[in-house]
Amino acid sequence: MLKEKLRWYWPRLWMRLSGFPCIGRIVTRLALIGMPPFLKRTALAGMTPRGFISPSARVHGSTIKWGMHVFIDDRVLIYQEPGCGPVELGDRVKVFEDTHIMVGPEGGVSIGSGTSIHRGCQIDSYKAPIWVGCGVEIAARCDFQSFDHGITPNVPIAKQPLTTKGPIIIEDGAWLGYGVIVLSGVRIGKGAVIGAGSVVTKDVPAGSVAVGVPARVVRMRSDTEESIDAE
Repeated sequence: MLKEKLRWYWPRLWMRLSGFPCIGRIVTRLALIGMPPFLKRTALAGMTPRGFISPSARVHGSTIKWGMHVFIDDRVLIYQEPGCGPVELGDRVKVFEDTHIMVGPEGGVSIGSGTSIHRGCQIDSYKAPIWVGCGVEIAARCDFQSFDHGITPNVPIAKQPLTTKGPIIIEDGAWLGYGVIVLSGVRIGKGAVIGAGSVVTKDVPAGSVAVGVPARVVRMRSDTEESIDAE
């Protein structure tokens, strides 16, 4: 018991000093000494309301709003172009390694409290915002694009204008499996489940299970509960 208390005393000591700008990255590195990788490191964010931002993360933007106990893992990139929409991360949001969040003209990103975004996700908000609710689980390698490219003939692709069908909205408690792609103008309803590898091109109702390319609703979660109860 004493050994366990001492093991946690070390990171807690340094995390208390992590809010000082001149030494923040240094003391965060010290707090990481002896800490196991991946999920165990999220405990560091709970040690101070300022949360945890990995020394290898890159955060750039003038109107980024942070909730309490936010966890930002290794090599995460949060980039807000000058004069563009806000980036807001609610309390206890977890963003795992190698995830990129990018906001450009007419974009904006809001992530609700208690949401987890696992490794290698891409969230690109241009032309329309991306709103993610509370308690959403986003598995690794998911991709959100709130814009589309024009395909006018005889115009180089690099010069095509960006277009959009509207914002992306992920409601509270939704769960997106590995490698899901969500395109512009889509709303995924409260508590919906999207199967791994699906491409979501249109709205998904609350409480439904959708899979495939393009994603189609195959059943409601309530149906699954009824079948389990029947057994």
